[in-house]
Order: sequence, then structure tokens, then C-alpha cells
Amino acid sequence: MSNTNLTVDWIGNEALRLAHEKISFIGTINREFDASFKPGYGNTIRIRVPSQYSTRSGRVMDVQDGVQQSTALTVATQWGVDLRYNSQEMAQDLVNFQKLHLEPAMAELVAMVESACLSSATQQTYNVVGAPGSAITTLRYLGEARGRLNQYLAPKGGGRALQMDSMLMARLVDSFSNLNNPAAEISDQYREGFISRNAMADFYENEKVFNMANCAGGVSSWVDTINFTNGLNALTVSSAGSTYAVGMTFTIGHTSSVTNRVMAVHPETKAAYAHQQTFTIISASTATGFTFSPPIYISGPRQNIARATGAQFAAGDLSSAQIVGVGGPASTYPQPLMYHRDAFTFATAALPLMDDAIRCVVKTYDGLSLRVWEGSDIRNDEKLTRIDILWGFAAIRPQWACRLIGATI
Repeated sequence: MSNTNLTVDWIGNEALRLAHEKISFIGTINREFDASFKPGYGNTIRIRVPSQYSTRSGRVMDVQDGVQQSTALTVATQWGVDLRYNSQEMAQDLVNFQKLHLEPAMAELVAMVESACLSSATQQTYNVVGAPGSAITTLRYLGEARGRLNQYLAPKGGGRALQMDSMLMARLVDSFSNLNNPAAEISDQYREGFISRNAMADFYENEKVFNMANCAGGVSSWVDTINFTNGLNALTVSSAGSTYAVGMTFTIGHTSSVTNRVMAVHPETKAAYAHQQTFTIISASTATGFTFSPPIYISGPRQNIARATGAQFAAGDLSSAQIVGVGGPASTYPQPLMYHRDAFTFATAALPLMDDAIRCVVKTYDGLSLRVWEGSDIRNDEKLTRIDILWGFAAIRPQWACRLIGATI
């Protein structure tokens, strides 16, 4: 590569290509909303999800109001990476500009964005399978995660993926020993970290998997009474402890009373599943209270819990209920994530070209938009280059995702 080819347009194309190849999580989720962000129309759009309805029994109509649900996607986070090089470097050393400067810069930028999105996705995912404290060494829990996606009606075709860390991959070597992939499949689906396809999902090795650090106290606490009402999304516990950590998952019930365990239900038939509903803490402002997801619905089209017998909970109280955190106190668990692409969405918006910027370009491809802007510093005899991305992330259908929990770190 000669220095004459080191133009801002070339840098933009190469930066975009490198970013596209290095994404392993963002590249596997929904990115269809970029076109919705138009200059001058704000930074937030509402993404609508299908309404839910109940089935009538008998001849007489039971007309239901359609309650439109939506999720906000805000594209307002601007991150970037900045480079500089002087005249001597431009004259002598920039033959290897891509290797020495652009590749490490884009690796850093992509890693930070991917890490933030994958952490947010995991914290907003409330389904979890595994045995806390026991290493995952077989495909059993990967199959159970697949089962959770099926139970919550995630599409069974393509579009499912699993992000796992290298230590989990190392433990699963024997389980993967007989898996082979056609060369065409690998080339068609290439992303950094792609391993194979199994259990109805593409497997990726990703060191940015979220580590859930449980708080030191409050992992097992009591709630004197729970007033079950549709839309309930906050609890106050009677036992004191350290502030609950955002992203911690928990169940509700009492180990000595099967009928008082809060069980998950089929989204359509409302029949109780064999597992307790898990919830994730989305904000923890005090040591004795927090808000959580999903909100509880005890009846109606959005009903998502029931007793183990299948009976609905009453709108009154569940006395002496126990919330039990998934995992031990003051323990940290890597949490691989299996999901369908439409569980989450990522979007970028094109940043503007400044009027006085002679060397400034915006490049967009496959749901990624980057701006590269160059300028000179006459005082220090340097060329300055900034690469920016304006992005946003949202969980559209977190029920179409499932965490795995195993050994601590």
C-alpha cells in the first residue's frame, strides 16, 4: 500500500470493513432500524411488538381491547477512537498504517461497543439455566437454554446464536469433538469467534461475555407479603442486605410450599411449566428494594406466572414469600447467552458531515455507520484522525434469550 492511497475515503472503507468482521454479538442481532433515524427527527423510536389475546370458551363474544406494547430504541451514545501521526511517520512508516494503527484502533472501538451491548443484553435477560457453582462440561445446559427459547416461542429457524467464553469452550471440547462444519457454511457465516452450529444455534467464542457479580447480602431474603397485581415490577424485602446488583436473577416462592412457588407459564395456553419463573433486577436503589423484569401478570392475555398446580394466583397477598437469588452471595459467574436475533436490536445513525470539514466521510454497511474525520495540526506538524459511531441498543423480546450459569471465577 503506497502513501498516496492513504485517503480519508480509504480509511473509512477499511475501518468499516474491520468493524464488520470483528463484531460477533452485534452481527447476530436485529439491525433493521437504522433507516428509521432521520436527521432532525429525534434520537428515539418506538418499536412495537405483537399484542397478546385470550381465547374465549363458548358462543358469547368476549371482546378484548388490543393493548399495543412497544420498546424504546434510543440512538444517542457517541463513542470514538482518535489517532494522530506526524509528517515523519507519514513519509516513512505509514506503509503499515492498517496493521500498526487502524486495526488496533478498530479492535478497541468494536470491543467496547460489543461489551456494552452484550452486558446490557445479559442483564435484561431473565431466563437462566444451569447449576450455579458447577462447571458446564456437557451440552446438557446448552440444550436446556435451547428449550427455554422454544418454551417462550422464539422462532425455530435460523437466527439463533450462543455467545460463550473460552473457558466454557475449553470444557466442552469433548462434546464438540464430533462436530464438523462445511467450508461453505463457515465462509458464508464468518464472524470473529464463529465455532460451529449445534443445538439449533450458531456458537461463538467471545471474551466479552458478561460476568454477573452477585451482591454480598440479600441473595436469599423474605418478603412479608406480595400484593400480586397485574404489572407489579417492584419488591421490598424485610431482611436487610447490601444493595442488590443490577442483572441478578431470582425466583419467588417458598421451598416448603410447592403451591406458593411462582411458576412460569406457556405464553399462549397459560399452562404452568415445570420450572419457576426467573426475574432479573433492572434497578437497585436501596438495600431492601428493587425493580425487576418481567413485570408480573397474574391474569389476562399477558399472564406469565401461575401456581405449580396451574391455578392463578389471587390478586391478594402471598404471605411470607421468599426471593432466592440464582447463585451464591459475593460470587461472580460468567454468563454465556443464547438468543434469537430478534430478542435484541442494535442501530447506528449517520453522523453529519461538518461544513468546514474538507476530509470527512460517512460510511454505512449492513447496519453499521462510521464517520471518519481528518484534520491537520499546524503547530505540532501532525495529522489528527477521529473515527466516530453513534449507536443505540435495546432488548425487544428478552424472553427469546436465556443465560447459562455454571462455575464461578
